[in-house]
Amino acid sequence: MKILGIAIALAAAAMSPAAAQLPVATTTTAVATPTAAAAKPAAPAEVIPTPGIGQPDGRIGLQDQVTPIGNEAANFHNHWLLPLCFGISIFVLFLLVYAIVKFRRGANPTPSRNSHNTFLEVAWTLIPVLILVAIAIPSIRLLRHQYSPPKADVTIKVVGNQWYWTYSYPDNGGFEITSNMLKEAKDVKPGERFRTDADGPPMLAVDERIVIPVHRVVKFIVTGADVIHSFAVPAFWTKMDAVPGRLNETWVKVDRPGVYFGQCSELCGARHGYMPIAVEVVSDVDYAKWIASKGGTMPSASKPATGPDATAVSPLSPGGTPPAAAPQIASAAPTAPVQTAKPTTAPSQGTTSNNH
Repeated sequence: MKILGIAIALAAAAMSPAAAQLPVATTTTAVATPTAAAAKPAAPAEVIPTPGIGQPDGRIGLQDQVTPIGNEAANFHNHWLLPLCFGISIFVLFLLVYAIVKFRRGANPTPSRNSHNTFLEVAWTLIPVLILVAIAIPSIRLLRHQYSPPKADVTIKVVGNQWYWTYSYPDNGGFEITSNMLKEAKDVKPGERFRTDADGPPMLAVDERIVIPVHRVVKFIVTGADVIHSFAVPAFWTKMDAVPGRLNETWVKVDRPGVYFGQCSELCGARHGYMPIAVEVVSDVDYAKWIASKGGTMPSASKPATGPDATAVSPLSPGGTPPAAAPQIASAAPTAPVQTAKPTTAPSQGTTSNNH
């Protein structure tokens, strides 16, 4: 009887209103505790490379140029140097054939004993001088344009490492990205990212591209972290050595949105061939979105000039009027830029290419 009484008491307690409400209250409390996290700004969709533009396509000659310096240099090469080389080659070939036929032994059984000809000696001295002067005029003009850059709208620091690249944006909060070559699908472990046609050609596609705005002057400050590298993008007519302990400068102003590829052009070690460069050129609005997605900030219109290339207004706002979308995107970025920690040794991304 005692056991039956205890069982009845337990059943009554389980059916009481207080006991019935206890699980509901506990569940409600657990649901109400989480808090919503602030959403990070989304990056714009990556640009898909255009075949034949900004990448090798098997042609004999220069890639299509997309910068003012590149167009000037390509015109100098195609319209001055190549015709001049062709003309000199034909002229020398004519002289060789003429000498072989005119002064052969059958036609001249008694060889001439002339040793001087004033006209010929003056001619073959003055003609090369005139050719060099003709080449020097457009050549020096090209050098002057190349090494007299306008004020920069964006500054990017480029560092060559064995064997990957790092890029930092001092004008946009100082954040840094690390760029490594993407491996093929057969060379990666399950779950790892591999190259697709949307990333670029084999041996040239990277996991992190440099992003720059179109129609803006971009200054690259180039240096090396260990040995001498070389930052080269053929479609920009850009090649600058990355020397440890030294800061070299070059600049571009790209006239066409797209993706442009290059490589390290200085023999820098065993993995020299696995240091590609990919530059994505986008509109001002997409550039501001990408900066915000990386935790960076757009320059403020009220920010005072802090450097020789800084201006009193936003570099990406022509005429001092900022684009309509840029302030909204920039305001979504965190106040304190999130800086990517710079590795003390080669990061895992840099070492993965050694499995190729």
